[in-house]
Amino acid sequence: MQGTRVTGSGTSGGDGGTNGARRRLALLLGAGFAVILTAIMVADAESMMSDFAAAGVPVTRTHVWVWEVSSVIAWLSLAPPIWYMIAKVRPPRFTWVQVALILVLATVPASAWHIGLMIVLRKIFYAFEGQAYHFFGPLKNPLLYEYRKDVGTYLQWAGMATIAQWLLATAGAATPSRQQTGAAFLAVLDGAVTHQVPAVEIDQVVAAGNYVEIAWGTRTLLHRATLAMVEAELGGDFVRIHRSRIVRRAAIRRVETDRSGDFTVDLANGVSVRGSRRYRAALQA
Repeated sequence: MQGTRVTGSGTSGGDGGTNGARRRLALLLGAGFAVILTAIMVADAESMMSDFAAAGVPVTRTHVWVWEVSSVIAWLSLAPPIWYMIAKVRPPRFTWVQVALILVLATVPASAWHIGLMIVLRKIFYAFEGQAYHFFGPLKNPLLYEYRKDVGTYLQWAGMATIAQWLLATAGAATPSRQQTGAAFLAVLDGAVTHQVPAVEIDQVVAAGNYVEIAWGTRTLLHRATLAMVEAELGGDFVRIHRSRIVRRAAIRRVETDRSGDFTVDLANGVSVRGSRRYRAALQA
């Protein structure tokens, strides 16, 4: 997830903004993926035909391509759920152990869907030819054989989704924002949804590893950015009260200082948060 201040070019608007950079990157990633997928299909089909020819197995080029294309179509149908899973199942929402377990368990339904759909597609094509397609063939354990192959392919797709989402989330992060009069927003990408969060409605932002948690009214949004990045984007309307927390100045209703110099800040939404004496001067300023 990546946010930025809305500017004249527009975070959510023109091609000069962050979303424009994301669109260009998405098109580039899509084109690159299509080229790679096509190259793999051609290589696999040609390799399969060479192997069959060397083994003296009679098989037509058309059938080899039907097998390959049906498999690819089945994997393409799995792309949206894999993309969604990668977007939702990741730290800090889940621990790394939980993420690994979910990814492993997901191999079973993914392989079952891939095998089932490609068999259906092949049977349909063979039926048009007046033939019957037999999946099991001479293999003793065809399902286990396919599952072993599917695990590797599934991990490749999950890996590509992870890299693509990271690239899209960080696209435009290096583009300096320009000051604009009026309301400032953070564009927070959450899967396929981009939230335009008004800065004046953010009560606090808390660090959470490689993410930050944005308190927006009654909601908490997870945003892929460092606290320092968000603090710089939001500017002087926000103040750091702890190494892992910034709050909106206008949301502060009461500050109570302890003998140690640490303090408690009561916010307009009724939440009380702790501050460190190290940041008292910034708060008073």
